[in-house]
Amino acid sequence: MIEAISDWFLSLGETYGVNPWIFGAIYVGAIPFFIASVGWIVKNARSGESTVLPTMLAGFFFVSAYIYLAIAGRNIPIWVWIFLAVLIVYGAVSQVRQTRKKIAEAKGDIDVE
Repeated sequence: MIEAISDWFLSLGETYGVNPWIFGAIYVGAIPFFIASVGWIVKNARSGESTVLPTMLAGFFFVSAYIYLAIAGRNIPIWVWIFLAVLIVYGAVSQVRQTRKKIAEAKGDIDVE
């Protein structure tokens, strides 16, 4: 059964022109850079410096695997794009809330239990 799932997953790469291993490597490889960017945002916000560059970098790392999909992919069904858009919007909203909470905690604006 695991082999059947693996074969199906790898066949998607051929069908849509995307190497699933490259997609996965970009997806997982961007995580430390995304976390570092969020840390940079919090640090700059605490010190009153601009958060524009770290925010742009965090956004890039957040969607980097999907940028690969958009560039390399072909014949991607519309439902995939809708699903990805929903995931990205939800993830972005969640991350903004979490980052704002971290900044507030770092500034001492709210109590941490």
